[in-house]
Amino acid sequence: MDARLNYFGNQLGAKFLKYINSAGHALGLSSLPGATQELVKIRASQINGCGFCTDMHTKDAAHAGETQLRLNLVAAWREATVFTEAERAALELTEQGTRIADAAGGVSDAAWAAAAEHYDEEQLTALVSLIALINTYNRINVIVRQPAGDYVPGQYA
Repeated sequence: MDARLNYFGNQLGAKFLKYINSAGHALGLSSLPGATQELVKIRASQINGCGFCTDMHTKDAAHAGETQLRLNLVAAWREATVFTEAERAALELTEQGTRIADAAGGVSDAAWAAAAEHYDEEQLTALVSLIALINTYNRINVIVRQPAGDYVPGQYA
């Protein structure tokens, strides 16, 4: 399978990715826990059907020490007992923030309150920004049908 467009090799695409990668770097330096960041990226990518990002972030998470059990259960996090209450709040916010068009009210006050119970203002800012950022990456990769499966951890570092 080939991508519809060599977005990564295109001059304008590369320039755009440089800027959003810088945003991702800033979020990686935030106080939002790294494991939570990967869970958020994985869950949004699953919802959006982005194989490229799902492949990348599950491999990066495993490389960083995330367990296979938790990775296997991200899609079914509500029924899983392996996530903390803070992670569950982040995953709920991720789902609602990713599925904005599915709910007339957008993100519920209850989802926001749960996240605010576990994360401070900087972490909430990072969480909101990360949800927006991974959705951007997902949309690029889904639109161009970026193939998945060949990613190696640290490949784009």
